[in-house]
Amino acid sequence: MKALVLEEKGRLTNREMDVYESVGPEDIRIKMKRVGICGSDIHYYEYGKIGPFKVDSPMILGHEGAGAVIEVGKNVKNLKVGDRVCIEPGVPNWNSKAVKLGIYNLDPDLTFWATPPIHGCLCSEVVHPANLAYKLPANVSYDEGAMVEPLAIGMQAAVKANIKPGDVALVYGAGTIGIMTMLSALAGGCSNVIIADIRKEKLDLVKNIPGCVVCNSNKENLNELVADMTDGWGVNIIFEATGSEAVANELFTNACPGGHVVYIGMPIGKVSIDIVAAQAKEIRIDTIFRYVNVYDRAVSLISSGKINIKPFITEHYPFSQAIEAFEYAKSPKPSSVKVMIDLD
Repeated sequence: MKALVLEEKGRLTNREMDVYESVGPEDIRIKMKRVGICGSDIHYYEYGKIGPFKVDSPMILGHEGAGAVIEVGKNVKNLKVGDRVCIEPGVPNWNSKAVKLGIYNLDPDLTFWATPPIHGCLCSEVVHPANLAYKLPANVSYDEGAMVEPLAIGMQAAVKANIKPGDVALVYGAGTIGIMTMLSALAGGCSNVIIADIRKEKLDLVKNIPGCVVCNSNKENLNELVADMTDGWGVNIIFEATGSEAVANELFTNACPGGHVVYIGMPIGKVSIDIVAAQAKEIRIDTIFRYVNVYDRAVSLISSGKINIKPFITEHYPFSQAIEAFEYAKSPKPSSVKVMIDLD
């Protein structure tokens, strides 16, 4: 089948690749329709590895996908041929302790699309467990279905934050994940979410969303804005979505006493945080890794209109131009959020 293959660091090909899989009793076969380009895809393309995961042999990229069911296993009851679905890309060992505890995202044996040596979904067809595919309502497009994956990260952060109605939150970073986190926090009950970034073009995309307050850190004083909005008390929740050392150094400054920090961004190396500053306010610190049990909720929020992700699908490329799409995504326009590849 046709696939976008990372042959080695810095070299992509759009070619036929034989990765045929039979459909097991609990599986479905999906004809891929849309796949979003993620920062991890770009990182593998540019550097050939992420942490311990190294591309040692040709690998199909892509893990943000939606498509149509074209075959179902004999035990599959929840889906049928023709159903439109989005796909959760991580497959755990269903007998693991992590699965039994409800934290399958932390299963050491979990395999994840486009994480070496596992192939991704930027190809004609994939076979996947049916219980990790979610039917798209009629009013949710394939584009939106492919965006459920990054939205799920924001949803996981919002769940970990234990949002109370009326909370005020601060998101550091207006990249894809920062924006998805802001949307999730508002849908989860925050009255206002401040989103801080140095890129005006990104902030312009979200500034008119009800409840969203933007802060251009190059021109505005974030500390003064938070103090003004909260009468000097500080925000209830801080979401870190940059992985920046500079943000780590000031992470607790704008949190209120008894506040909550949720760490989403992954620093390239080690960063320092001021534990005493956190202790003085008894700030709780949570981290997230991908997501667990939020995909169906994300689909429902999109379908209901509570979350609108359409404005953040900023570029489309046909599959025939997938390599050009990756070249663009390496150095996109400042206003770019999500590059989508169409496999129709």
